Amino acid sequence: MNTTPDASPSDRAPAEGPRLWAVIGATGTGKSAFALDLVEALRAAGRDAEIVGADAMQLYRGMDIGTAKIPEGERRGIPHHLLDVLEVTDDAAVAWYQSAAREVIHSLHARGADAVLVGGSGLYVSAVLFDFRFPARDEALRDDLEAELDRHGPAALHDRLRSADPAAAARIDPRNTRRVLRALEVIAQGASTHGGTLPAAQTLWYPRTRLLGLERDRGELVDILDRRVDRMWDEGLLDEVRALRRAGLEQGTTAPRAIGYAQALAQVRGELDREAAISQTQALTRRYARRQVSWFRRYEDVSWMDGATAGESLAGSMA
Repeated sequence: MNTTPDASPSDRAPAEGPRLWAVIGATGTGKSAFALDLVEALRAAGRDAEIVGADAMQLYRGMDIGTAKIPEGERRGIPHHLLDVLEVTDDAAVAWYQSAAREVIHSLHARGADAVLVGGSGLYVSAVLFDFRFPARDEALRDDLEAELDRHGPAALHDRLRSADPAAAARIDPRNTRRVLRALEVIAQGASTHGGTLPAAQTLWYPRTRLLGLERDRGELVDILDRRVDRMWDEGLLDEVRALRRAGLEQGTTAPRAIGYAQALAQVRGELDREAAISQTQALTRRYARRQVSWFRRYEDVSWMDGATAGESLAGSMA
């Protein structure tokens, strides 16, 4: 396996110096607002800091309402990196994101600023925080797999993946041919599994890292998420999707599958009515939040806080 060029800076990280903060937790727990509070508290304590996004869908320009992206005017003048960097026709690949995020973090640290990584896309967060490595691409092998896809269709390739790596097949939507092909490509190169899980040893990529986790009572979180989805439709998600559709949303492989956007697209095309689109989005969002909780609960050395009162815990969190 090849490593990314910046796989581990541990040999050059000073005992004292810039930090990497990670604000993690399920969607709806208040991570974005808490990250702003954290940066302001760090600056008040004499440490400069900026925010690095770790939300796979917030990478896309124009995907604002459905991703709960903080509007630029509400960012308190704090720079946010890795928001609005992809077109909806682009793929969001975790290996690309790992390299891009670490490059931003390096640049912040080089000028003495802390980096605050914030987001709920578990694999993206893990790829930055831990010694996560990705197999190289094999273009000839990919060409062969794509030819087989054309001949036999996605179901046949997903069946092959299920035989080779049942856990990966269970995670990957059979219709997401890009991910199916990548999984088969990785396995064909000798890996026993496609991966997509936490590394067994959670070795931090950057030693001066602090993990801050936000959580909410389950019943309270369900109510927050359901109301958020209602608000997305009230605030104009359908108009946003219509604009993104004109920009090629349906030609993308990642963006049109995002929770909320897929359902809004279906409503725009007349395949779902408003009530069904909202109901499906709420159910999928609740399920996604449960997966996020399970993912992040496996992290070690996290300072967990109640998202409703996390801002009041900042002094202790910064120690």
